[in-house]
Amino acid sequence: MTFFRRILVTLDGSPVDDAVLEHVTALAAAFHSEVILLRVAHFHTRDTMTHEVEDAQAVLERAAPRLEGRGFAVRTVVGRGEPVDDTVEQAETLGCDLIAIGTHGHGTLKRAVLGSFAEKVRHATDVPLLLVKAHALVDGARGVAAPDEAGDPGPGSAGAAGGGGTSGEA
Repeated sequence: MTFFRRILVTLDGSPVDDAVLEHVTALAAAFHSEVILLRVAHFHTRDTMTHEVEDAQAVLERAAPRLEGRGFAVRTVVGRGEPVDDTVEQAETLGCDLIAIGTHGHGTLKRAVLGSFAEKVRHATDVPLLLVKAHALVDGARGVAAPDEAGDPGPGSAGAAGGGGTSGEA
C-alpha cells in the first residue's frame, strides 16, 4: 500500500501557505505524491462571487508553478461554498490520502470565538491531517529567528518567501 498518493493542500493566500507547502513538498518527494492545491471561494452574494473566484484562481496560479517547476504532479481546484464542507468533500471525491492545512496559530480565546478551520475539518473527516503551524516560518520571513526547544533557529530562520495559506480560519 502506497501512502499519500494524493495530498490535498488548502491555501488561503497568506504567508502560511509557504509553511505548509514546504512540508508537503518533502512528503510528495518521498512518496511520489500528486499534490492537489485547493482554494475555496467563500461568498454569500452574487456580487462577491466573481471577486472571490478570481482571488482563489490567483492564489492557485501563484502556488502551482512553484511545485510544477520542481517536478511535482500538481492539480488545482477552486472550491465554492463553506471552506470546511468543501475541503472535506474535495478530499473524499478526489480520493486524497492526506489533507495538509497550514494553521495561523491563533490563541485559545480567538479560536473559541472564530472557530478553527483545522479543528472543524478534523471532526468532519476520516482522512488523515497534516497541520503545520506556520508561526515560526512567518516570523522567519520577517527576519525573526524562532528558536526551537533546543535553542536552534527554527525552520523559518532560513527565510520563507511568497504568499499563501489555508482555505479558512485555522
